[in-house]
Amino acid sequence: MRKQFRINGAVKKARLYVSGAGLFHVEVNGRKAGTEYFAPGCTAADTWMQIYTYDVTDYVRPGENVVGAMLGNGWAKGRFGTFREANTPYTDSFSLIAELRITLEDGSETVIGSGTDWECAPSPVVDDGIYDGEIYDAREQIRGWSEPDTIAKENLWEQAEIFRPESPYTLEDRLSPPGTVHEIMKPVEVIHTPAGETVLDFGQNMAGWVRFTVREPEGAKITLSYGEILQDGNFYRDNLRSAKAQYTYISDGEERTVEPYFTFFGFRYVKIEGLKGEADPEDYLACAVYSDMEETGVIRTTDPWLNRLFENAKWSQKGNFLDVPTDCPQRDERMGWTGDAQVFARTASFNMDTYAFYTKFLHDLAQEQKMNGGMVGNVVPSFLKTKSTVGSTIHGGAAAWGDCAVILPWTLYQQYGDKTILSRQYGSMKAWVDWIRRQDEADGGTRLWSSGFQYGDWLALDGPVEGGTAGGTDVVLIASAYYMHSAELTAKAAEVLGKEEDAETYRKLAEEIRTAIRDEYYTKNGRCAIPTQTAHIIALAFGIVDDTVREKTAQGLQELLKKRNMHLSTGFVGTPFLCKVLSDEGLSESAYEVLMQEDFPGWLYEVKMGATTIWERWNSVLPDGKISGTGMNSLNHYAYGSIVQWMYENMCGIRQQETSPGFGHFVIRPEMYGKLGGAYASYMSPKGRVESGWKIEGKNTVRMKVTVPFDSVAEVYFPDAQEGSIRGKDVHVCVDGSGMWKADLAAGTHEITYTLNHPYWTGYSLDNTLDELRSNEETKKLIAGLEMMTSRMPESMRPAADKSLAQYRAELTPVVRAKLEEAVGFDELEKKLNEVKVNTRSVELKL
Repeated sequence: MRKQFRINGAVKKARLYVSGAGLFHVEVNGRKAGTEYFAPGCTAADTWMQIYTYDVTDYVRPGENVVGAMLGNGWAKGRFGTFREANTPYTDSFSLIAELRITLEDGSETVIGSGTDWECAPSPVVDDGIYDGEIYDAREQIRGWSEPDTIAKENLWEQAEIFRPESPYTLEDRLSPPGTVHEIMKPVEVIHTPAGETVLDFGQNMAGWVRFTVREPEGAKITLSYGEILQDGNFYRDNLRSAKAQYTYISDGEERTVEPYFTFFGFRYVKIEGLKGEADPEDYLACAVYSDMEETGVIRTTDPWLNRLFENAKWSQKGNFLDVPTDCPQRDERMGWTGDAQVFARTASFNMDTYAFYTKFLHDLAQEQKMNGGMVGNVVPSFLKTKSTVGSTIHGGAAAWGDCAVILPWTLYQQYGDKTILSRQYGSMKAWVDWIRRQDEADGGTRLWSSGFQYGDWLALDGPVEGGTAGGTDVVLIASAYYMHSAELTAKAAEVLGKEEDAETYRKLAEEIRTAIRDEYYTKNGRCAIPTQTAHIIALAFGIVDDTVREKTAQGLQELLKKRNMHLSTGFVGTPFLCKVLSDEGLSESAYEVLMQEDFPGWLYEVKMGATTIWERWNSVLPDGKISGTGMNSLNHYAYGSIVQWMYENMCGIRQQETSPGFGHFVIRPEMYGKLGGAYASYMSPKGRVESGWKIEGKNTVRMKVTVPFDSVAEVYFPDAQEGSIRGKDVHVCVDGSGMWKADLAAGTHEITYTLNHPYWTGYSLDNTLDELRSNEETKKLIAGLEMMTSRMPESMRPAADKSLAQYRAELTPVVRAKLEEAVGFDELEKKLNEVKVNTRSVELKL
């Protein structure tokens, strides 16, 4: 679409205001307006659309000018959405509304508005869609289409028509941060697969596209296909389901550097087809695209796998934070799942400044909520024309998902200290809790949420069907716990906003729900009727059990973990709280043990398998490198990346206080672990930079670095410090109620050393398995004699690789044990093993 116009005089200022259904790419006199992509964003387009404003002062000139736009499908138009068959979520028509307002030096103003005096023609983007990709036929380009006096193919131009939407919506000033290209990466390898394919490996799973240079004859068709993983060394994309994920460029014979206009892909690998010669890696650049958010947090440790885990979580955030916090950026979904959004919100807000990004998402949520009587969709926007169907199936109203309406605003308030977000969303918070209460009242007012569809502990490993999606924890317990939690947070928000009557109402409701949950699921002595990890976790995380029995509940969780050899079995509900509740109950050693597991299921398993983002499932890829399934298996799904919150708050110790939101008064209380030599976190808080780092030097010396921003106070704790050993300028220590040494530190950077009461040196022992002892070069040498001796024995008498040496020793016959004791000396061997620190992957850490 284009409009040519004349300006008579020097231009002082020019602003272009644009909106439309679908996506638009705007140009003025042949230049792209702005640097962002995917305008006007992903919104609940039957309730509101955003107005984008561009400063085009430098684009407009005296004389003839042209303003024009190329239109694409995007989210509002075309095939998009999870819950319906139709290909047009909101409209089946391209539409644009624009106003170019020009102020001349003489003070006069000219306004160019969209209308039937604009003309339109077919675009060289002959097909596009978020899922399937884009086809661009360079032979169909109209040269100079957005420049004055375009005559090429002028017979194609037709008069634009007035478009009237099916349902009314409002045009509002934009809330979305710009979606722009951030990192640009070259291929790390050009792979020629066993199947004869040419595949580029960019070394990092991301969302965006490849920008590439074409030097092919006219009519040549170059196709780039996008995928996340190779299988048997060949290109693979079956886990993308029906998404084609392709970009096709048909050459006009000229050399060009090209990239898509209206689509993006989730990928690490790109297959190239249609080239006449070999692919030159210098011609291809991967562009990572996501919403503009300042990176505010970083974590470094002495363990490179933990460092990679942190980077994986951040890359999953980048790949899924394009205007909407999506579940995945690659398959035929890419929806704003509310459950994923709320469990990851604190991690996301440490990693990046998410305030504006989430504000826009919550506006979408509240707009749709108004159309559904307070119910919250499981995805936002819902991409459903008929809102009355939401909630009738799996479209909305699920616990932990709908609770995003309450948990997300409260999280933002706590992280940034700005109660404006509570003011904006308070009506939405109340409406959600009131909607649940109406379901409760319809079921008899039991204060248990027992009706409607629930996801429960989604993708937990303790469900009735192996490999299924349903977890083993009672969905009524989970739903009721979130009902209580949201009521409590709404009460707290009401108190912050000075709404005392509301605060009392929701506090009372929360207490009634807590009592009902205790009566139904927990004994007075703290025993849980549901023997799952998640049932114990939410009891502790949400304060369901009484303080007098918290220890017993925590012991119950500990026993369940021990039964699985300190491996988790939790899903989307239990996992985000698992390590946190262990630490809160004084079991940080157990939290570390769960975190550091290297086999399935665990966070480091996927790191070990080469992941560069967080997986949707604990076993998205099997140990043999095969993908575990294609029905629902994303390799870029951030929910389980919520462990990074624990890494900031517990491993590194940066803890914001609920009573002092926004880091005005905060706590530094790191939790150390013998298998980790040190950890460091930096966070640019609303007050300024916060740093917390610790490093174990030798066997019992700790070096700490703490930075406190201006006008803030940090309450710093020194775990297991010897009395009188704490050294640091202006560090005046005292003992808190639990007997731990602490100090209140003012603004500035503080370097502190102290001596531990007990050495934080975790050595090996006979309790380690043979496999574990073989994994370290030092311990491998120490057991070489034992390995040689036992290799001569019958196989049934040799130590099993997965069994501890202590257990092997205990099971030996007296005669054999005596011979091995004489030859090897188990006690002496254990002493030597104790001298080898368990930190095989250690790297240097600078504080």
